[in-house]
Amino acid sequence: MSSASDRILMARIGAAHGVRGEVRVKPFGDDPLSFADYGPLETADGSRRFEVVGARVQKTVVITRFKGIDDRTAAEALNGLDLYVPRERLPEPGDDEFYHADLIGLEAVDAAASRFGTVVAVQDFGAGDLLEIRPDRGRSFYVPFTQAFVPTVDLAAGRVVLDLPDDYLSEGTDEDRSRTGAG
Repeated sequence: MSSASDRILMARIGAAHGVRGEVRVKPFGDDPLSFADYGPLETADGSRRFEVVGARVQKTVVITRFKGIDDRTAAEALNGLDLYVPRERLPEPGDDEFYHADLIGLEAVDAAASRFGTVVAVQDFGAGDLLEIRPDRGRSFYVPFTQAFVPTVDLAAGRVVLDLPDDYLSEGTDEDRSRTGAG
């Protein structure tokens, strides 16, 4: 059995679909069906395993049937479950490719090594990957995970280097504040 640190999050189970045990699955990855390519999926603690016996893309989710999940009640019980595969089953990422799990926990700094905070998540709200950075104090903020905003990812040093416009972290312009009555 694998430890949580060497598992890669592949998908999240959503709502049941129909009455025969199928579920909606939100895959994490470029190919929506690839989560089924690496053998049985596991829960974060490895206590449960799920074998995909059928999967088809439907809009933004993958309608999935797992072995042994044969009715709506069993499917509903899976809602919200994250599915992982042991890292050793996955190919090594290519140049300038990273598993989200490798980015989480990295220190975010600027070119002069001044600290912004820590990468706490990688999100995609539909327009591409965003790094969620949590500063030591204050609210988290998002940075587009592009070469322009994140020119360096140094896994060995445990950090990402951000190149942000000077006003990127400001709370808005004077014009924005005057319109809202703030300031």
